Amino acid sequence: MTEENPIDRLDDDDYPAYTMGRAAEMLGTTAGFLRAIGEARLITPLRSEGGHRRYSRYQLRIAARARELVDGGMAIDAACRIVILEDQLEEAQRLNAEYRKAAAQSPADPDSGRDHEPDRGR
Repeated sequence: MTEENPIDRLDDDDYPAYTMGRAAEMLGTTAGFLRAIGEARLITPLRSEGGHRRYSRYQLRIAARARELVDGGMAIDAACRIVILEDQLEEAQRLNAEYRKAAAQSPADPDSGRDHEPDRGR
């Protein structure tokens, strides 16, 4: 087994590198805002061995989007729900593009050229 190089984590969007204070500073918000979006289940920060919240870059991008909506006057619960739906839509579109690409690269189905009548329970 090889040990993971800590430098490799610099490019990992899911690595929980940021403390709550640093994350709040980067987003220009408060620790209370981060706790609130955690309570709304928008993001779930990982915990250090000492129990401190740690945030990843991906989570910070999600939090930044929620902050945009809240700063625009939206209630925090509504903003979190919108961000969740946006994230789900983005993931579905990414998967759809992958499936289309795979389908375009796969050999044609040998039965696809035949004319088939649907089975109507005969």
